[in-house]
Amino acid sequence: MKKYIFAAIWLFMNTVCAWAVQFDKDPSADKPEVHSPVTTAREVFRRNIPATARQFIGTPYEYGGNPLTAETADNSYLFFAIYTTAAQLSGLTYHGYLPMSNLLKNVRQIDEDQVQAGDLMVLDNQLAAMVFDVEDSGRLHLIYVSEKRRQAIAFHSGNLVFDAFWLKHMTGFFRLKEAMLR
Repeated sequence: MKKYIFAAIWLFMNTVCAWAVQFDKDPSADKPEVHSPVTTAREVFRRNIPATARQFIGTPYEYGGNPLTAETADNSYLFFAIYTTAAQLSGLTYHGYLPMSNLLKNVRQIDEDQVQAGDLMVLDNQLAAMVFDVEDSGRLHLIYVSEKRRQAIAFHSGNLVFDAFWLKHMTGFFRLKEAMLR
């Protein structure tokens, strides 16, 4: 008898909960979202860049070093590791490792006011730094592997070196072409 009472109470409570959900429901919630899965995944990719990049700050420099396998990095492999990891976290696949000269053939130039996490700041000598975060104030946070300092370093656009060196030699800001992420 106790089982039947318990079952009846359980059935009654579930019915009341289901009935209440129908009345509490927001009528606009039935409308489909305008975002496609690819757009959403690319947004998630950009949101994953800051935390992913931060984990590589301080990685020792070694030419040809892949931080995903050797815990050392050069600039090309640093960008590869950040893009690959952020892509995996968002359900995308990054194209794969490319030496810097080939990577720069697979980007497109963007305006300075369009810069987002994951974009590259490229200098006239093809040295590049990745923008890994953009503050609401517009301050950019960048990462690259410094051969001189022998490690991956981060700096921001309020830094004196940013004005004195990076802006002085800047070619522009660049973003991965769509085909690089799938």
